[in-house]
This record gives sequence, structure tokens and C-alpha cells, in this order.
Amino acid sequence: MTFRAPSSSSPAGWTRRRLLQAAAATGFGGVSWGAHAHAAAGAVVPPVAAPSLPVAPVRGSAAPLSSFLQGHHTAVQLMFTGCSAVCPIQGALFADVQRQLASAPPDWRLLSVSIDALSDGPAQLRAWLARFGAQDARWRAAVPAVNGVDPLFDFLQGRASGLDRHTSQVFVFDRQAQLVFRTVDLPSAQEVLSALQWAARRRPPG
Repeated sequence: MTFRAPSSSSPAGWTRRRLLQAAAATGFGGVSWGAHAHAAAGAVVPPVAAPSLPVAPVRGSAAPLSSFLQGHHTAVQLMFTGCSAVCPIQGALFADVQRQLASAPPDWRLLSVSIDALSDGPAQLRAWLARFGAQDARWRAAVPAVNGVDPLFDFLQGRASGLDRHTSQVFVFDRQAQLVFRTVDLPSAQEVLSALQWAARRRPPG
């Protein structure tokens, strides 16, 4: 696959100040920033279908990741509840995005996917979502099985070095459960919103 910048309706530039302000508002202003290796940011050309690897949600039975994405425009982040470095800032980011989605179409969603299959179960994910005021209609969380973490990393190209072991990029999927856009590391809420808007407006080839 290749990556290219979208057209004039592409996401706006990101700033760390806004994320730091959001982090401070939720009590995480002292969190340190780490360097992360990540896949190239921009439009994913051609789009790539989400894998069928099972993930377990906070409520209900495990189902293929693609089933959580089908029929929605979804922004996905990688995280784990025991993370004390960048994940709290990621939670603050999605909280800010959720607030700004108040008047957005109901099919615009947020999904936090844990990479810690050994420690994160429904109770841990439920507490993490509650910590950031997640509303079930907009923002959900799930975790793959232990043997699903590596395939998830490989699909998203989401590995990183350091304390978090995962990129802080946000991955945007269209209604066909196809990966269509990757943000830069630690995007602003506006960039995530713009990426969702771009995904909703794009016309699939053919």
C-alpha cells in the first residue's frame, strides 16, 4: 500500500499544546512525551480491509474487529489501561473528540483497542472508558486475544519502541471497515475530526 496526502479537505495540522491542555484538564499534565516510530501519515491508498481477528468488547461476546467497524466511520486508537505515559493523553484526546462529536452524524464512532490482552478485560476497559467520560453510543473499547495482538500490530503497522510499545497515531476506517487514513502521532482533536469528515466525504473508487 502507499500513502498520500488527501485533497484540500484533508485533516488540519496538529498541535501538542491542545493535547497538553486536554491532559491537564483531566489530571495528566505531568505525563511525559515519548518518541514513537510510526507508519506514514495520510490517506491509505488503496484502502485496506480490517482483519477478521476477534476482539472482546466491554459488553457482549467477542466478534471480528471488522464487525465493530462495519457501517460506521470510526477513529481507532491503540492503548492499554496500565499505561501511565501516553495513553492517558490519548484518552483525553478522544474525550475532546467525543465532546466535539455532539452534533456529528451518529455513525461517527471512536474505538479504543487495548494491546494488553493479559491484563485488560471488560472490567478494566469499562473503568478506563468511565475515567474519560466515554458515552457508549460514541466511544467503545475492545481487546484482542493474546494471539491477536501481533496480527493487529502488523495490520496497523502500530508497533513502537519505548514505554508504550505502540504508536499514538489514530487510524480512521470507513463504513466498509476499510482503513482509509492514518494521522500523525498524537494528533489534535481537530485533526481526528477532519479525518473522520474526509472519510465520510470520500467516494470509493468505482
